[in-house]
Order: sequence, then structure tokens, then C-alpha cells
Amino acid sequence: MRLLVMGGSFNPVHLGHLILAEEAMFLAGYTHVLLVPSFNPPHKAILDDPGAGARLEMLAAACAGDPSLLVDGCEVTRGGISYTIDTLRDIKTRYDLEGKPGLLIGDDLIPGFTAWREPGAIVREAEIICARRTSPKQLPFPFPHRYLENLLLPVSSSLVRARIASGRGFRRLVPEPVWKIIECRGYYRAR
Repeated sequence: MRLLVMGGSFNPVHLGHLILAEEAMFLAGYTHVLLVPSFNPPHKAILDDPGAGARLEMLAAACAGDPSLLVDGCEVTRGGISYTIDTLRDIKTRYDLEGKPGLLIGDDLIPGFTAWREPGAIVREAEIICARRTSPKQLPFPFPHRYLENLLLPVSSSLVRARIASGRGFRRLVPEPVWKIIECRGYYRAR
């Protein structure tokens, strides 16, 4: 299995996440994308969080029926701060991998990558795949990597949450099963 790992808070998962996962898988030559929701990311707070279990449930619902998109709750199960290096090491013990796994990171994460836990070890454990999220140009990155010429989509989890909180439409920005969960449970509504 050629596995590309895509982590994030997925708060909530939206179509931009899934389109990027599929596009990166094909552009970078992987057979599967492993989506890993964080429990507690070390470098940012998860705003308006319905809880790690709820984010994991929405992600699983979004990926159901697509055998190329796998969801792994290892960071949620592990608890504590979610460090990428711990996840990569864990994944390598549980999956039948062909070569190094890939690690998909958005260009919005490039400036802070050197502050991640064990960035050198991350680069040794995984092939770094950089995706454009904020800039049409490639940003400098001081580690070995591949940069994708992927589609830039103007959708983000914060946009989806803001639209929900303000009562605006969001149904077409998230997969239908995710929309149903959010509507049923009232996630992200203004308090």
C-alpha cells in the first residue's frame, strides 16, 4: 500500500479536504490517503470544537464508501498533544506499507514546520508532499519535499463554521453525511 497521511483538526471536514486528498493521492502517486484527525494540535487551538470524537465521526461519515480514503483515530485514542512524528511511527507499525508513507502538508504550515516536534525525524520517516493552500507560488521549504500543482479552493473549516454560526448556507461545502450530523446535533451554531 502506498499511503499518504493527511492530518488536521477537520473541524469540520469539508469538500476542500476531500478534493485535496484525492488530487494529492493521484498527483503524488499514492494508492490511499489516511486521514488522521488530531486530538489536541500543538500549535493551534481548535475553535468551537464539538469534541475529537465528533470530528472523527464526521470524518468517517465523509469518507464512507470510498476505499481509497481511510480514517484513523490513533491521535484521538492516544489523547494528549498530537505530534506528527508519534503518528508516523505508529502508522508504520500497523499498516503494510510499500516504501515510506507520504505526509501531506499545506503551504500554510511550511513557515512553522521547523518548530514541530522532531522535524528532522519526520523528514526521515516520511516523504513530504507540500500542497498549495494559500499561495499560487511555491513557498521555500528547507527540507527534501515534493510540491504539488494542486487546485486552490477558497473553502476552509473556519469559513464553514462562520457560515453555520451566522445562519448562512453551508450544505454544499461539506459532504451530505457531515451536513446531516451538523444539522442534527447543532454543531457550530452561535451560542
